[in-house]
Amino acid sequence: MIRLTIEGRVQGVGYRASFAEQARALGLAGWVRNRRHGSVEAEVEGGAHAIEAIVAWAKRGPPGSRVTNVTVEDVVAQATLDGGFKILPTL
Repeated sequence: MIRLTIEGRVQGVGYRASFAEQARALGLAGWVRNRRHGSVEAEVEGGAHAIEAIVAWAKRGPPGSRVTNVTVEDVVAQATLDGGFKILPTL
C-alpha cells in the first residue's frame, strides 16, 4: 500500500472525485481526502502497474488543477480495505 500527498492547486477543482474515478477504473482499493492545510492525501493498494498509473495521473491531475509536488511513501495497511475506493471527509 502507498500513501500519496499531492500539493498545489488541488482543492476546489474536482481533484478528489477525479482521483477516485481513476483509482476505480484501475481496480485500486483505498481512499482519498482533502487535508485542511490545502493538500490532498490518498492511500491506494493494488497491482504494481495500476499503482504506477495512479501515481502518474496524480502528478497531472484533472483539468483546472496545478500539481506542484507528489510525495509517495510505502505504508502498512492499518485496516483491511473492502476492495472499494472511497472519498473520505477532510482531515
